[in-house]
Amino acid sequence: MADKIELNIVGLTSSHSQRNSYTLILGEENGELKLPVVIGGYEAQSIALVIEGLKPQRPLTHDLMHDFFNNYEITLKEVIINKLDEGVFYSTLVTKKEGKILNIDARTSDAIALALRVKCPIYTYKSILDDAGIQYEENETIEMQHEDNAIKETDNQDDLNQLNIDELNIELEKALKIEDYARAALLRDEIKNRK
Repeated sequence: MADKIELNIVGLTSSHSQRNSYTLILGEENGELKLPVVIGGYEAQSIALVIEGLKPQRPLTHDLMHDFFNNYEITLKEVIINKLDEGVFYSTLVTKKEGKILNIDARTSDAIALALRVKCPIYTYKSILDDAGIQYEENETIEMQHEDNAIKETDNQDDLNQLNIDELNIELEKALKIEDYARAALLRDEIKNRK
C-alpha cells in the first residue's frame, strides 16, 4: 500500500453538533492537513487523561489493555488509520509477540488511546488524508481549544479561587476518586498556577 504518513495529536474539542461527542484533531507530521475524528465521551476522557498527565485511581479499559500487553509481552508497534468508509475511520493495531507480527482491528478512538499509553506512532495513508483532511489555520485549532476551556474555567474558577492549596489537593483527590477528570484537570492547573 501507499506510504504511511505519521500523525500527531493537535487538539481535542467538544462537539457542538452532537451531545457527549468530541473531535480529536490529528495533524500530519510534516504537513498542514488535519484529520478530525469524532469520538465518544469515554474515549475522549481516556485520551485526555494521558494528554493531561493524570492517572486514574483505578485502571480504565485502555490502561487494562496496556497492562495486558505488557504482562503478556505483546508490543504495540504502531497504529494505522487504514480505512474511511461513510465517514467512519477504521484502524489496525500492529502488534508483535515473539517475532510474529499480528494486525488487530480496532476502533480508531481505542487505538489512539492505546497508542498514547505505549507511546507508539500513529499513521494513516495519503488517500485518507486527501479524502478527509482539513487545512486548519494554526490559531483556529488553538481557539477551539480555548473556547472549550474558557467555558469550563468560567463555571469553576470562582469555586477554585476560594480554596487554599491544601483544599485544592483534597479536591483533586476527590475528583480522581469519583473519576471526574475534567474537574481534576482544572484543579491540577490551578495548583500548578499557584506554585
